[in-house]
Amino acid sequence: MSPTERDRASGGIGGIDRAAVILSAFDAAHRELTLAALVQRSGLPRSTAHRTADKMIRLGWLDKPDDRYRIGNRLFEISSLAPIRHELREAVLPFLQDLHHAARTTVQLGVLDGTQILVVDRISGHRPMPMLSQPGGTIPAYCSALGRAILAYSDPSKVEAVLSAGLPPRTPRTLTSSVAVLRELAAIPDQGWAIDREEGNIGVSCVAAPIFGPLGESVAALSVTGPSKLVRADRIGPAVRLAAAAASRAYSTRR
Repeated sequence: MSPTERDRASGGIGGIDRAAVILSAFDAAHRELTLAALVQRSGLPRSTAHRTADKMIRLGWLDKPDDRYRIGNRLFEISSLAPIRHELREAVLPFLQDLHHAARTTVQLGVLDGTQILVVDRISGHRPMPMLSQPGGTIPAYCSALGRAILAYSDPSKVEAVLSAGLPPRTPRTLTSSVAVLRELAAIPDQGWAIDREEGNIGVSCVAAPIFGPLGESVAALSVTGPSKLVRADRIGPAVRLAAAAASRAYSTRR
């Protein structure tokens, strides 16, 4: 079968598209996949998935130490060159570390990626919180403190895109109406931080503040996340706000 015929048999998609589909089959809950699982999650024919995965192994994009595929080290090396990792993370990391030392619970750095928050970095220390997304994972922007901290200073079009994508409840405490979310966003500039009151996980609260770029745009947010009895906005909010302000100055200076 010629390459053209193989593409037609695979729904008309080319090599780069097939590789993208393969990579999209992996997520935080599916870090390693058998060939059968890869076929099921990618939707590609078995022969196409096998052939594409083998080529990706040769490129270092995938690894297969036993009978399971996983993301290869080469992709990790490439991702470390992205500005979001190299510039933003390097500028903000010292302030994340200071905040973690002060709060003694999980701190996170995130950016808006469409309607989701991409977790860029996270420091958990000795208090593990497995329910939280790992770096590289995503969380909904509408019900997360990280998302609200960024959206409060974003263009209305970005806010509308998030609200239009739907506001499904993650817990009984999740705000699921546009009016309620907009009310939360409107309060953030005055108080200096955003709050997630057990909206993503019961028993877990989060306080976040925005990080601004050199033009005054909200480029990211950092947060403190932990058990609700420990993470209280009136106590931790000022520290989060100060850390974000210092991170903003450091990041803007590097740009």
